[in-house]
Amino acid sequence: MALIVPFKAIRPSKEEAAVIAALPYDVYNRQEAYEKVKEQPCSFLAIDRPETQFAPDVDMYSDAVYNKAAEMLNQWIDEGHFIQDDGEFFYLYELTMDGRSQTGIVACASIDDYQKSVIKKHENTRAEKEQDRIRHVDTCSAQTGPIFLAYKADHTISGVVAKTKSRQPVYDFTAEDGIRHRCWVIDKMMDKALITTAFDKMDSIYIADGHHRAASAVKVGLKRRDENPGFTGKEDFNFFLSVLFPDEELKIYDYNRVVKDLNGLAPEELLEELDSVVEVLETSDKPIRPQTKGQWSMLLEGTWYLCQVKPELLVDDPVEGLDVSLLQNLVLEPLLGISDPKTDDRIDFVGGIRGLEELERRCNTDCKIAFAMYPTSIQELFDVADAGLLMPPKSTWFEPKLRSGLFIHRI
Repeated sequence: MALIVPFKAIRPSKEEAAVIAALPYDVYNRQEAYEKVKEQPCSFLAIDRPETQFAPDVDMYSDAVYNKAAEMLNQWIDEGHFIQDDGEFFYLYELTMDGRSQTGIVACASIDDYQKSVIKKHENTRAEKEQDRIRHVDTCSAQTGPIFLAYKADHTISGVVAKTKSRQPVYDFTAEDGIRHRCWVIDKMMDKALITTAFDKMDSIYIADGHHRAASAVKVGLKRRDENPGFTGKEDFNFFLSVLFPDEELKIYDYNRVVKDLNGLAPEELLEELDSVVEVLETSDKPIRPQTKGQWSMLLEGTWYLCQVKPELLVDDPVEGLDVSLLQNLVLEPLLGISDPKTDDRIDFVGGIRGLEELERRCNTDCKIAFAMYPTSIQELFDVADAGLLMPPKSTWFEPKLRSGLFIHRI
């Protein structure tokens, strides 16, 4: 039973939503964040990455930097750039990219559900990456970046969504990257009850993207419980900001691999070794995209190879059967010597949103070989999470990205 609750959102004024809404904090490195905020000072990135308000030599993890985030958030609220709704509502958040739309319920999820694995993970988190967001959330007393959750589509929720979208949205803008964002308020008591009850009947919901943000929000909530031993469980710090999308609307992009050398092998030697694990279905001097599970395409010495894993090497295990696992276990480790892709600096990962042309560019600059993957499916993600297992690193790439600053949850 998943506990999903409405909340009093702090959100931008209608006139400023398009300017304030920002891509997630971790999309940018420090220099990129600085340049973006310099170009657009009213972007929420200024609060999400408060080191942009300091000289480059200032420690971005100092107390002064996090205090600046809290100061700016409070100042922007006081100046009227944000409003706070006077009731606890659900919200709809629709993103449209390349003609495809996905609509999520903006709500708060329970840290207890996270602890009890009602909210299921498919990725490990790293303590050092969590620490930054823990301090940001704790200092601001606010969750500013929503966690991207997925659920198995439910007709009751779909009905509420359809009815709500027949009304005028509170926000409707197209960002500079061409993605359209529309939002609605769900304020009718009956609609809120229908949503709460529908989620209460679900055994599981899933983290699609934002594992570090989720872990950080939960740890701040647990810290607040320790600081407030008389807590009731209803306080805002017991919940974290989320957007929940039905599985049928989500698209996972490929997450591709490039490798800087051939581990001492000549190209013809590598091709000979590959004969034992894949069948080459097609070659071309033009990019080839894999068409089904069990395939990947490979760029080597200017030639694209469409590779099909031999049937006897396919496995049913939810993790070992993933295409990224097959590539790792059949090629990257035994042939190219990459035993730990998390730490080996000879391998890099390229999100599918960049296209196969980016793989060609990398092979013409700093890499010798590239692999274009068939995308992991949302069902594969569910299967791994349901089994209590973890995916290999860089298995999924979700687009479009949720904007920060459209909905803020005070704790």
